[in-house]
Amino acid sequence: MTLPIVIRLDPADPLHAQAMLVLLDEYAAGPTGRGYGLEPQARERLPAMLAAQPHYWGCLAFVDGEPAGFANCFETVSTFRARPLLNIHDIAVSPRFQRRGVGAALLAAIEAAARERGCCKLTLEVLEGNHGARRVYERAGFAGFALDPRMGRAAFMEKMLA
Repeated sequence: MTLPIVIRLDPADPLHAQAMLVLLDEYAAGPTGRGYGLEPQARERLPAMLAAQPHYWGCLAFVDGEPAGFANCFETVSTFRARPLLNIHDIAVSPRFQRRGVGAALLAAIEAAARERGCCKLTLEVLEGNHGARRVYERAGFAGFALDPRMGRAAFMEKMLA
């Protein structure tokens, strides 16, 4: 089995941007996404928008030269610890390459980048029913979050504005 190779994603590089968009579109259209791909205007705007973000960090994973997975991350702040943290906003492995160590390789690269940046933690969200991803995250040391167990675990929420 060929090990994945993970590189830093440069959204300003047309080859990197294309690989990320193909993988993101596949993820969005799949069962753990929203069931349909990216809108054309999102595909057109996203690479430049990511490249313009000073706190963006991304990576691409390749297996045998083919794009196999990606992650888009953003550095923000842990206010309770007054230190940076890295949020994994998107992370996905193409179904063709799942169960081949790609997710673990992406997470290892993200953790290394976070440590280099002096981050105190990594954060991410995952659907309750995405059991495969949850196992990969738990093996990498991720766990549910609660400040005080009596108040329960944190829940991810959203409010759509447009």
